Amino acid sequence: MCRWLAYSGTPLPLEALLYKPKHSLIDQSLHAKLGPNTTNGDGFGVGWYGDDDDPALYKGVDPAWNDQNLREISRQVQSHLIFAHIRASTGSPVQYTNCHPFRHGKWLWMHNGQIANFGLVKRDLTLAIAPDLYPFVKGSSDTETFFFLALTFGLEDDPPLGVERAVGFIEQVCRRAGIDHPVRMSVAVSNGLDVWAFRYSSEGQPPTLYFSTKVSTLREQHPEIPAFQALSDESRMVVSEPLGDLEGAWNELPASSYGVVKLGPDNLKQFTPRND
Repeated sequence: MCRWLAYSGTPLPLEALLYKPKHSLIDQSLHAKLGPNTTNGDGFGVGWYGDDDDPALYKGVDPAWNDQNLREISRQVQSHLIFAHIRASTGSPVQYTNCHPFRHGKWLWMHNGQIANFGLVKRDLTLAIAPDLYPFVKGSSDTETFFFLALTFGLEDDPPLGVERAVGFIEQVCRRAGIDHPVRMSVAVSNGLDVWAFRYSSEGQPPTLYFSTKVSTLREQHPEIPAFQALSDESRMVVSEPLGDLEGAWNELPASSYGVVKLGPDNLKQFTPRND
């Protein structure tokens, strides 16, 4: 499987998320604790938004811990909305076009999990991608296919509905092929304004996913930590694994649910695959 993080809030340099935390994403690339793989070395990727709508990407097929260019740009590049992903392949080749995040227009997408026995259903799934979207598929992974199916099923108009319809379709195709538990997933998707995070599994055991406690609450609980004073109230993060062990900082996203990373009360909703 993989590890990922999504951040939205006060602009931060990439290194503040990738390198500096006690259990940073770079540390997780070597020493993951909550996934089936301790090492996540089958490539990496970072996506971020600047002054325009189109996000930038930096990806590579080397292990994240061994990419000096990533370390260099992480000191200088900062953003208010950051996606970062370290990969442990579930079968597709280790190549640039299979590294997350994936981009289409203003949208970023990344995923931890798998479509079970993807090779058996790959043809049926990819042929369901809308004809106007199909030319933009560059790699061979289940994640990219999943992304373009979500776009096909209306992600750009209604992200939760687009993902629910895509998962419903994937499960339908897989079960026709005799695959009983087709989907395990944690997904992040963004249009540059909002971040949606999803956690679901056909078999009831989804990958781990956590969201950070509100900054206002963390300031009250930990006044001794100056970093919280510099963050705006809307700053939030979603992660496969907590970046540290600070008490009260992380909350598990329930199975079969999704949420939007934004200011205001936590509003988690039920995630239900659809076949309409």
